[in-house]
Amino acid sequence: MSEKKQPGVWDGFKAFLTRGNVVDLAVAVVIGTAFTNIVNSVVKGVINPMVGAFGTKALDNYSSCLKDPCTGTGDTATGIRIMWGSVLGSTLTFLITAAVVYFLMVLPMSKYLARMAARQKAKEGAQEMIEVSELEVLKEIRDALVAQRSAGHDETLVAQRDSRHSER
Repeated sequence: MSEKKQPGVWDGFKAFLTRGNVVDLAVAVVIGTAFTNIVNSVVKGVINPMVGAFGTKALDNYSSCLKDPCTGTGDTATGIRIMWGSVLGSTLTFLITAAVVYFLMVLPMSKYLARMAARQKAKEGAQEMIEVSELEVLKEIRDALVAQRSAGHDETLVAQRDSRHSER
């Protein structure tokens, strides 16, 4: 008896890596990471200074004291601080990222897919009309042949009847 050899772990790993969607996912992660760095730079380099121009400090430095005394920064800080400026900066980063992804990727792709679906539907509708037209033409030809055959058959019967009457 021959036994089927089970694929090894290495073979399974190679098959996993060579699937197309894994490579696409890896590319998406790399591009997403680079894009996140750009958005973070925009928030820290443009938005934070704009907030600082209206306020007194950069966005990441805004905080509220939950439990006094709130003094010092970093490891020497005392009290309990809520760093709402960092949360606001991260929220802005998320909103900018989401807006760019939606307006530059999702919206154009959905419009493109809708146009392709409409073209495909129109193409299928035209093909269906051609098929229906061909079917109608074939039915008309059939009906004409049947009518012609029955008319020819009737004429033959009339001729035979007339010839019988003339013989009498």
